[in-house]
Amino acid sequence: MARLIVVSNRVAIPNADGNQAGGLAVAVRSLLKHRGGLWFGWSGTVSPEGDVTTRTIQRGDMSYVVTDLGEADYQEYYNGFANRVLWPILHYRLDLAEFSRRDLSGYRRVNAHFANELNALLRPDDVVWVHDYHLIPLAKMLRDRGHANRIGFFLHVPFPPPEILTALPNHEWLIPQLSAYDLVGFQTENDATNFARYLENECRLQKRGEFAYQTPERVVRIGVFPIGIETSEFSRLARRSVRSPLVQGVLESLAGRAMVIGVDRLDYSKGLAQRMDAFERFLAVYPDWRGQVTYLQITPKSRSEIQEYAEMERTISEAAGRINGAYGEIAWTPIRYVNRAYSRSVLAGLFRSARAGLVTPLRDGMNLVAKEYIAAQDPDDPGLLILSRFAGAAAECAAALLVNPYDPESVATSIAHALSMPLEERRARHQVLYQVISDNDLNSWGEHFLAALSKSGTSPQLHEELEFGPAVTAGLA
Repeated sequence: MARLIVVSNRVAIPNADGNQAGGLAVAVRSLLKHRGGLWFGWSGTVSPEGDVTTRTIQRGDMSYVVTDLGEADYQEYYNGFANRVLWPILHYRLDLAEFSRRDLSGYRRVNAHFANELNALLRPDDVVWVHDYHLIPLAKMLRDRGHANRIGFFLHVPFPPPEILTALPNHEWLIPQLSAYDLVGFQTENDATNFARYLENECRLQKRGEFAYQTPERVVRIGVFPIGIETSEFSRLARRSVRSPLVQGVLESLAGRAMVIGVDRLDYSKGLAQRMDAFERFLAVYPDWRGQVTYLQITPKSRSEIQEYAEMERTISEAAGRINGAYGEIAWTPIRYVNRAYSRSVLAGLFRSARAGLVTPLRDGMNLVAKEYIAAQDPDDPGLLILSRFAGAAAECAAALLVNPYDPESVATSIAHALSMPLEERRARHQVLYQVISDNDLNSWGEHFLAALSKSGTSPQLHEELEFGPAVTAGLA
C-alpha cells in the first residue's frame, strides 16, 4: 500500500504518555496507523533565523516530521498573510483583511521551505494529503520540483464566491495553484460550487464533468467531504464525564436552573457579539425565563497579539457585564463568561448537561462543536442545538433549530423554543441528528477522501469512469 504523507500547518504530536487532542489528530493517526507514513508540518517553535531545524519524532509506530519557523517567517506567513489576509477573506470579511506584499512574500517563502523539506522525504508512490489555507501553493511547488505523486487538498474553512475572492490582491497567482492538486475537497457543496465558478470564470478551465476541470497537466477534481467527529466515542465520554466532580459542581451551582451553553474560540467569525445581543433580547422579550436559565459561554482567547482580536475581547466582555448588570440578581447571574480552555472530557459533560447549545457563527467551514453537542446528549432527555445557517454543519443538521445569527430576534425566539420544546419533539430531532453524525463520522471522512484521491489521475478516461463514484460525491446527497 502506498505511504500516506499528511501535511498541515501544525502537527499534533501526542505526549510521551500517548495523550493527544481530538479532531483531525485522531483521524490522521488512524489513517497513518493503517496505511503507514508520516505527518509533516510546523513544530510550533519560532527559532532564531540561524537555528531553524527539521527533525523526526517517533511516537510508537507513528512518525512526525516537524520544522521550525524563523521569527520573520512566523510574523509574515502565519500572523501576516494566513491570519490577516486569508482568514478574513475566506470568512467573507473583506473589511478586516490587511494585505502587504511583505506578508505574501513570507507566505511564499514558508511554502517553499515546506516543499524543499518534503522534496527530500517523498517517494514516487507516496500519496500526499495537504490541509488548509496555509498551504495552498504547496502542490504546485512540489510539481515544480518534479513530483508527480497523487496530491490532495482539503480546505477546513469556507470558500467564498468569486465576487469576494477576486478582491484578494494576487488572487490570480494564489488560487489557480489549487489546480495543481488531483483532488480539492471542501466542507459543503456551496464551497465546492464557489471554487468551480472560480475555475470557470477566472481560470477559464474546460469542464470535464460534474466538479472536474481540465488543466494542461491533469484533471483536477472537486469533492464535498463534510468532516465529522468520533461520534460514539464522544457520546461515551459525555456519559462518563457528566458524573465528574467539576461538572457536578457546575450543575449544583445552577440550583436547578436550565443551562444554555456556547463554546467557541475567540474569533470574529464566531458571532459572539451578536450572540450576546440575542441572549439580551431573549431576557427582554421572555421575562418569565429570568432567574430560570443561565448562559455559560466558554471562550478561550485566540491571537491576542492581533489588534482586532484584542478589541473584540473587550467588546464581548463589556456586553456580558452590561447584560449581567441590567438583568442579574444577587442570587442569579444570567451570563457566565469564561476565557479559558477546558478539556474535551469536561466539555462533553457540560454539553450533556445543557438544555440548549448555541452555535451561531457568522460563517464557519463546519463547526464541530455543533456535532459534539449532538453526540453528548442523553437520547432519553436531549438538549436542542441552535445552529447558524451559515455554519457548514447546517447542511447536515437540518433537524436543529437553524437561525440567522445577524437577527437577534430570531435567535432569542429559538432559545425560548428550545427551552420549552416538548420531550417527544426533542427526542425525535435528536434521533435524526445523531444518525446523521454517526453515518458520517471522523474515520469515514478520512477514508472517503483518500478513496477519492486514490482514484484521481491525469487520464480523462479515468475521470469519466469515476465521475459519479460514491466516494467522490460523498456528502453531496
